[in-house]
Amino acid sequence: MLCPRGSESAMFRAEAGRTGRTTPARATPTWHREHEDANGVVAPAILAAVAGLVAMWPYTSVIEPGAWSFTVLAVIVMTAATGALMRTWTRRRREWLRDLTTFAVQLAVAVAVLTRLIAGDSAFLGIVPTPTTFAVFRTLAAAAWEEIAFGSAPLEATAGLAAVLGAGFALVAILLDHLVSHRSAILAIVLTGVLGSVPMIVTLGDTNIVWFVLLGILALVLLRFTARRHPLAPRRSSTSLAAGVGVAALAVTIVIAPGLPVSASLAGTGAGITVDASLRLGDDLRQPNPVEVLTVATKNDVAPYLRLTTLSQFNGRIWQPDRGDLNAQSEGFGEPEWGEEIATTDTTTSIRVLRMSSSWLPLPYPATGVQGLANTWRVMPENRTLVSRNADAVGNDYTVASTRVSPTLEQIRAIDAAPPLVDDSEDPVELPSVIGELASEVTADATTDYDRLVALQTWFRNSFTYSLETPVEEGFDGTGADAVARFLEERSGYCVHFAGAFALMAQSLDMQVRIVVGYLPGSLTDEKRGEESIFSVESDQLHSWPEVLFPGVGWVPFEPTASLGVPTAFTAAATEGTGTNGPSTPAPTTAPQAEQTTGPEVDRGDTGDSSSSNGALRRLDAMPVVLTVAGALVLLLLPALVRGAERGLRLRRARHGDAGAAWAELRDTMIDLRLPVSDADTPRARGSALVRECGVDATEMRALTDAVEQANYARSGAAAEDLAGPLRSVLGSMHARSDRFTRTKALLVPRSLFATRDVDAATVV
Repeated sequence: MLCPRGSESAMFRAEAGRTGRTTPARATPTWHREHEDANGVVAPAILAAVAGLVAMWPYTSVIEPGAWSFTVLAVIVMTAATGALMRTWTRRRREWLRDLTTFAVQLAVAVAVLTRLIAGDSAFLGIVPTPTTFAVFRTLAAAAWEEIAFGSAPLEATAGLAAVLGAGFALVAILLDHLVSHRSAILAIVLTGVLGSVPMIVTLGDTNIVWFVLLGILALVLLRFTARRHPLAPRRSSTSLAAGVGVAALAVTIVIAPGLPVSASLAGTGAGITVDASLRLGDDLRQPNPVEVLTVATKNDVAPYLRLTTLSQFNGRIWQPDRGDLNAQSEGFGEPEWGEEIATTDTTTSIRVLRMSSSWLPLPYPATGVQGLANTWRVMPENRTLVSRNADAVGNDYTVASTRVSPTLEQIRAIDAAPPLVDDSEDPVELPSVIGELASEVTADATTDYDRLVALQTWFRNSFTYSLETPVEEGFDGTGADAVARFLEERSGYCVHFAGAFALMAQSLDMQVRIVVGYLPGSLTDEKRGEESIFSVESDQLHSWPEVLFPGVGWVPFEPTASLGVPTAFTAAATEGTGTNGPSTPAPTTAPQAEQTTGPEVDRGDTGDSSSSNGALRRLDAMPVVLTVAGALVLLLLPALVRGAERGLRLRRARHGDAGAAWAELRDTMIDLRLPVSDADTPRARGSALVRECGVDATEMRALTDAVEQANYARSGAAAEDLAGPLRSVLGSMHARSDRFTRTKALLVPRSLFATRDVDAATVV
């Protein structure tokens, strides 16, 4: 026979009448005090988390989706879960001690979560901050300030913004959690409203009507929750007042919000950019209003080309970025690729990144040393670049030592280009025949590899035109083999087409080639830094160009893009430009003769096919997925975790003879299993009903009821008995007599955590 499901509370009351030991209506028996102390921790935690998410939502309209939203979500969920668990474990402590302990643990958990998500590589065990971790956060905070001060909505989802918003919302989530748990609904509503309205106020953007509606609903729920839970509030009047105020606030927001005097104009002076290693460009290249992204200080008359990363592998559709081993900065950039017979000149360049977000730092080539960077930046010797999995380029100010490699014309002509690397594990890429045929035709009169490459460079610059519109109008884009063939037919495109076509044609001539992603030299300004001239590099000077490997000299850059940069040209006496300064020594200013490209893809949340994402340098990191799943599970299992912790604490006290804890656990288990419970029942009446209706062992039940009666009526100092065994036996019988669905609901959604206590009510339904 199953435990009772109906309104057997009448039977309980009848049993209480037969025993003659009913509890006065307004009295609070000792066996109920334990339940009174557990005022509920799950509902306040959930409400606080919802308030945090409501406050966060308006920021999604001014910051593009990215790591920041996951970071904020993680700290809000973990803060709520930590608060609920800590209040359960410490609820028998003094209130001030409970609040202080909860706050300290929440703060520690938030710091650990932020450290793991933002700068885990610099932390001890991935969660304990080190001095390097704090340095990373300072750098990211400075970068975020630059983005906020000089950017326009929507801002790019950079690591700096993720760090700042994560830290800010961690504090907000903790504050909201404590306000809601202390029933300070008005303050929680004000904090949520003020924080959520900041994006609309700062950007002067359109009013977010949906958010105002959600804020009104949240206000209604918080006020209703406060009125219902406050022990001193008159029940009906407080509920009515809360409902009235909430409905009025909701109506006011819907009626008045559309008429607020705000516009859709944007603040700031222009957005910075986020650069990845992909060579898919599309509409991102056609964005107007370029902004200054970095400055270069050098004693030379001209600024160097700056590289971010290189792409060497081509699979027929896209160029894959290089993924070599990463070394510490102290280990250097590796052995030189050039021989001792090649003339070199050492130089230094100071670079300050203002508004460029990237996992790579711009460097002159070939770099030999760097100063002024955090240890989170690692060296990739294979292409002499700097990369970080956690840090962001924006905000960094550093000095690079580099070597200008200057072979003579005779030296470069005497060396054959390195042959392409062959991977026997992969099938060779089949290219359209037009690529090889044109390469052979254009270089037919050249006798050395260098002369062949110069012939290709000259042919592209003289026979093609630079255009951002032709690929759109003609229906082709990218660097795939088919796109290159179409580009060779149309003879019009932008830097990616020129670099991709040059690279494939050089490969068809049996030369090892790669494509560089970086920046054209900046424009000379009137500013000085001591003896150094300052050059300004703007966002539309992002660029890509090809390089060919010459053993004994290194990677030699070429500039095939029509009207941009300066073509490579060595002379018999000395080089006119190579190595450090890119394809050739550029003019003091680099104003192009045609519209200038913004270079490699600007990451604006591209949702294209999966092939486009293969160009990203970042390795696949499963941790965000794991943390997302773990956070969702914690949120879903939070009631079960809190209820389990509560049960464990009560069993431990019951083991030491605490009858109140044992009886409170019995009562809450009945509520969880949807059994009728009345505060008018005496312990003996309730025990008799459980024995009769649920098959509970009469001896074990009698042990509990006797302990409760003794705790209430016997003199103090009586010997305490272990009540954990009888309690487990009784609870086990109650669960065994309930169906599986009821037991599952009792586990995942324990009703006792949410049910209000009303001593006047006959039954908790």
